[in-house]
Amino acid sequence: MPSSVIAAMHYDDATRSLSIVYRGKRGTYRYFDVSPEEYEEFRASPSKGTYLNQVFKSRQHPYQRVGTSRIIHPTDREPAWQEQLQKSLSKASKTTE
Repeated sequence: MPSSVIAAMHYDDATRSLSIVYRGKRGTYRYFDVSPEEYEEFRASPSKGTYLNQVFKSRQHPYQRVGTSRIIHPTDREPAWQEQLQKSLSKASKTTE
């Protein structure tokens, strides 16, 4: 998923939430009430940044800032990035409760 805007994404079927780690100092956000179909559409888009700005944000999903993008920067050589992202998001959720 190469993107100049998004460093990582993780979808949770159980909560229908999409977590996005933005590049730079933009942080990590969790978007709620995202359907599995919408997530697949997002993943399949040729430009994640364009989809994010032109389609996803216009749907106005409720969201929560959960951390900073310094948590994780996955690479193709780092297959466990989703697990690391999930752990980071769990820690961030506990500190905001």
